[in-house]
Amino acid sequence: MKKSKQFWIFISSSIAAYAIVQLLINMGILDDFYINTLVFMSINIMLAVSLHLVIGITGQFSLGHAGFLAVGAYVSAIVTMKLQLPFLVAILAAGVMATIAGLIIGIPSLRLRGDYLAIATLGFAEIIRIIFLNIEYVGGAAGMQVTHLTNWTYTFICLFATIVIIVNFTNSRHGRACISIRENEIAADAMGINTTYYKVLAFAIGAFFAGIAGALYAHNFYIIQPVNFGFLKSIDILIYVVLGGLGSLSGAIVATILLTIVSTFLQSYPETRMIIYSLVLIIVMLYRPKGLMGTMEITDYFKLWRGSKGGSKHGQ
Repeated sequence: MKKSKQFWIFISSSIAAYAIVQLLINMGILDDFYINTLVFMSINIMLAVSLHLVIGITGQFSLGHAGFLAVGAYVSAIVTMKLQLPFLVAILAAGVMATIAGLIIGIPSLRLRGDYLAIATLGFAEIIRIIFLNIEYVGGAAGMQVTHLTNWTYTFICLFATIVIIVNFTNSRHGRACISIRENEIAADAMGINTTYYKVLAFAIGAFFAGIAGALYAHNFYIIQPVNFGFLKSIDILIYVVLGGLGSLSGAIVATILLTIVSTFLQSYPETRMIIYSLVLIIVMLYRPKGLMGTMEITDYFKLWRGSKGGSKHGQ
């Protein structure tokens, strides 16, 4: 009953947030800079939440998320620019193709663990980047020009679906199976959980939403290039998850919002931007080594606050 109430509170607050932002856009209060920042932030949240499922929930250290982002970006660009199909079709095609890519890399590599899995997924992401780099059909190294089709409505719907589906998956028996793999894979296997199946499933779901984020990313900027999907992009997404706290979806979202704002407003200071950005990361990790929220969610903090408030009243 409590979870149902929290779900409907989240639904209503999300719709209210969308309506407020859309109203501000229609009234001209939010200009293109703020709209673009909001869209870019939402895309980053989608990437962080999808990687959170792989690393934070299932405990699989992946460095290949930029590869799924690239697959989604280029597939969607081909669908809209070459095949002249609607943007919605491009978004779905991007998600499906990224899922297929996730299965191709996931089935053989997820038998690996730890650093070996990270190296395998990193190699996959680089292979994807090199493939697009050498295909003239999509522009090669020069990149591919893409029509701007991403707007606040498309972005909100995709972001909302990503969060709702991953939260519900995490709270389901499948999510609990993934958490048991994270905590102790050998024990989970001994209890009859098909560890390979659930690792591949989490990997495929994460890849699907990374592909959708790729479609939004490609159509938010007027050109996509293979250099945009290199090793550093995977590291950026990983930082969102680790900084927020491994196992905390709320933490990943908060960290993504914080770092996107810091990075965006430091663009006017290119000489000192990365220095300040790095200092923010170092300071946070020094004082919060388990991340901003550790393994807790925002709702957990509300429960603690209510408990302490009730205890203080009882004491009085």
